[in-house]
Amino acid sequence: MTFSSNSHLPAAPTSRTLLAFLLLLFLSLAFAETKLSDAPTAYELLERFNFPRGILPQGVQSYLMSKDGTFEVYLSGDCEFKVTGSYLLRYKRKITGTVKSGTLKDLNGISVKVLFLWFGINEVVRSGDELNFYVGPLSASFPLSNFEDCPRCRCGFDCATPLVSDA
Repeated sequence: MTFSSNSHLPAAPTSRTLLAFLLLLFLSLAFAETKLSDAPTAYELLERFNFPRGILPQGVQSYLMSKDGTFEVYLSGDCEFKVTGSYLLRYKRKITGTVKSGTLKDLNGISVKVLFLWFGINEVVRSGDELNFYVGPLSASFPLSNFEDCPRCRCGFDCATPLVSDA
């Protein structure tokens, strides 16, 4: 029995080919990193749609935004805090909705506790210097100035700021 040479097997990659491949891989990863860092944050995107950043709590990890205005926002976890009056707000880890011409509608993942009952906030409309929050047919209006800063989970807008030492 006679064996022929292995001419049908591909040649082993040369160090030059391997180096070119690694360089191409590195450049594509660097380009992808640049594109990701150029994307606006969820808070910046809100401002581009003429909403204050403070309607979302701190802790947004990521978001998805479609061309048709539908969005998904992902927080680091469920978030709950008290706001002006006796309202308790709850944001789920995933918030969805649609943004169109000064309106956030079809909202899911945000609810407010009034007395002893929880109601989903299904729409937010910007009207001049006010935001109107809709819970079914009911609504409440608040000045934009209430939403300049992002609330923090558990303590909302009334968190004690940590003291900075001069050390």
